Amino acid sequence: MKTAEIRQAFLRYFEENGHTVVASSSLIPANDPTLMFTNAGMNQFKDTFLGQETRNYTRAASSQRCVRAGGKHNDLENVGYTARHHTFFEMLGNFSFGDYFKREAIKFAWGFLTGKDWLNLPVEKLLVTVYADDQEAYDIWHQEMGLPEDKIIRIGDNKGEKYASDNFWQMGDTGPCGPCSEIFFDHGDHIWGGKPGTPEEDGDRFIEIWNIVFMQYNRYADGKMEPLPKPSIDTGMGLERISAIMQGVHSNYEIDLFQNLIAAAAKATGTQDLSNKSLLVIADHIRSCGFLISDGVMPSNEGRGYVLRRIIRRALRHGHLLGATDLFFFKLVAALVDEMGDAYPELKQNQAQLEKILKLEEEQFAKTLDNGMKLLEEAIAELKGDTIPGETVFKLYDTYGFPVDLTADIAREKDLKVDEAGFESCMEEQKNNGSCGKQFQSGLHRYA
Repeated sequence: MKTAEIRQAFLRYFEENGHTVVASSSLIPANDPTLMFTNAGMNQFKDTFLGQETRNYTRAASSQRCVRAGGKHNDLENVGYTARHHTFFEMLGNFSFGDYFKREAIKFAWGFLTGKDWLNLPVEKLLVTVYADDQEAYDIWHQEMGLPEDKIIRIGDNKGEKYASDNFWQMGDTGPCGPCSEIFFDHGDHIWGGKPGTPEEDGDRFIEIWNIVFMQYNRYADGKMEPLPKPSIDTGMGLERISAIMQGVHSNYEIDLFQNLIAAAAKATGTQDLSNKSLLVIADHIRSCGFLISDGVMPSNEGRGYVLRRIIRRALRHGHLLGATDLFFFKLVAALVDEMGDAYPELKQNQAQLEKILKLEEEQFAKTLDNGMKLLEEAIAELKGDTIPGETVFKLYDTYGFPVDLTADIAREKDLKVDEAGFESCMEEQKNNGSCGKQFQSGLHRYA
């Protein structure tokens, strides 16, 4: 199944099971100052879960566009280095607002994953986790769904205190919370990794595909838990992850959607090697940039706009690594529209504006990138030790406008560190009396 077909099937399945299909909300969260970007399907329903808003339905399903590239949830630095980290992803989710609870939520998830008319995944490839104290969920999986005991793993408080667990979800320090049950897919014993709860759980063999949260308590500041008058359901399944499983590939970047974007990035940069990690970064970043701009975020030097600018510049730097000499990033908007424009018509409507904004950013940053890369490469070549001095980082930033996060990104690729404390010290000195700039006159005079 293609990624677009899986998205459509999910929404159709839940619509046939009495859910209202709700459009994805904007990446700019509404009335929630705690979030930089929308990062989960439940964000747009937060007030409904809290009882502060009522809707004309009690069951919902959505495919929510999400960004994790700023604030508490930040995957930016991992993109390109792992099989499953993205700045932009889609979260499939079904929700119940005081309607159904554990039994129905588990049956809905299992029916979609294993039903012959739906994804038809082999049952023997699936296993689940439950919160250690949640006997009700355990019994539903074992007695009603028929899972053997060795396929149901109890996860307790594994993070140092009561309710601090991979299988206990909390909206925040206070508010709605509850145990959760996660469904995992076993990629097979030819891939390293252990079951959830084992020392090898961070391996790639067992991959979480669906998290079902049973919101049944309200937590108070003193830690007291009280049952919610209307227990609710919040679930999330990453579209890219389930697409990889359905298409028989290991990395999310191998699914059809990404392969087409990678091919477009290769063509735009004149690259022949389709396995180059820089292509993965560019393919990921055109998605987040395209959707962020479409939702009204503009490149700037603060807040959301700065995160967007960082993502754009990171993509441009990887194009530079691939040897791109002409403007290329804005050309990928057309490929993004081809891949996702049917599901998100706003991309088609805003295509010309997206291309214009990205092209302008690329033009403005091109000279800075070229000069900065040359200077940084010279500094690294002369480096003694494994840490780029804070003064060097500051010089690149202050004199040449080369972003600190790009310096850190390049350092990471070369197994080097950045003297962040030294950089901050230079920033402080410049603010006070400009003395750090004087240090550069002697220490890095050839860069001036």
